[in-house]
Amino acid sequence: MIFTIAHKELKSMFSSPLAWVVLAFVQGVIAYVFIGSLNGFLIAQAQLARTPNAAGLTEIAIVPMFGVGQMLLLMSIPLLTMRLISEEKRNQTMAFLISAPISMTQIIVGKFLAMATFLFLILLLIACMALSVTAGGTIDSGLLIANLIGLFLLGISFAAIGIYISCLTTHPVVAAILSLAVFLGLWIINLASSNPESWLNVVSLLKRFEGFMNGFVGIADVAYFLVITCFFLVLSIRRLDSERLRA
Repeated sequence: MIFTIAHKELKSMFSSPLAWVVLAFVQGVIAYVFIGSLNGFLIAQAQLARTPNAAGLTEIAIVPMFGVGQMLLLMSIPLLTMRLISEEKRNQTMAFLISAPISMTQIIVGKFLAMATFLFLILLLIACMALSVTAGGTIDSGLLIANLIGLFLLGISFAAIGIYISCLTTHPVVAAILSLAVFLGLWIINLASSNPESWLNVVSLLKRFEGFMNGFVGIADVAYFLVITCFFLVLSIRRLDSERLRA
């Protein structure tokens, strides 16, 4: 049933222009950054060759894509999650889901799986873009994998938060605005946690992503992203369960 719901959401997602526009926008911006960074590397290549311990192709041309990618996910995920639950409520189809012989856990996990699949598609295209440079050079595969893992974990955390906010309203636009406000708040926390000793570093999602950008896959950072994801999914399930009891 979870996979059935996920398949339905993916089909609905790609039957509308929104998913295609988001996908094209994200890939277009990342491709622009990638080409610019790659061009900068080619210009400075001779100078880098004479510099001890200089940054390589991966650090200069590939890692910047993921730095931009986190901001693109921050802006685009609210548009994708806004309709997952709130539109069901607005169209009066949530009543059928609630009365169907399926659990709230299956509904939420199915919709979350659809979002995770969409994020995986974005990362797959980014990976293909990064691997294209192997035709004329070598890359740090470990650094690339760490960035892919980090961006995926950040993306699913954003998706879980967006799904929960979508459970709180019947208006998709309101859900998108609230999600964007929350994500901007997380971005402000990241700016405020510039001090390495600040306690904000503990709760900043974007700050924890920086470790992955440096090629370090920390167990604590992975666990933190997973805890945040599970926490908001559980909140979403409890929210729908409470609405089922009131129905």
